[in-house]
Amino acid sequence: MPTIKQLIKKNRTKNKKQIRSILFGSPQKKAICLKVYTMSPKKPNSADRKVAKVKLTNNSVVIGYIPGEGHSLQQHSLVLIEGKGAKDLPGVNYRFIRGSFDLQK
Repeated sequence: MPTIKQLIKKNRTKNKKQIRSILFGSPQKKAICLKVYTMSPKKPNSADRKVAKVKLTNNSVVIGYIPGEGHSLQQHSLVLIEGKGAKDLPGVNYRFIRGSFDLQK
């Protein structure tokens, strides 16, 4: 148990874990598709969700969700990625923006 003198001398705040986003503070980033496939969601839901593994411009590799019905994505397609993921897909923290680059509406 530290003394009052020690508490005054040293700041009492705990070390907070700093979460660094892959996007580095920018709202969107451009990415290139490496692999397009489907995943099945967590327990109460059942479907095949379309996802793609992409490589960002800063050489980070992440998995993103493809929203909407139908797409024409394949390997080497350009997409625009943002930081909202699919709630029922674990590990998918990003989604693609429709209507930009190769992911048309």
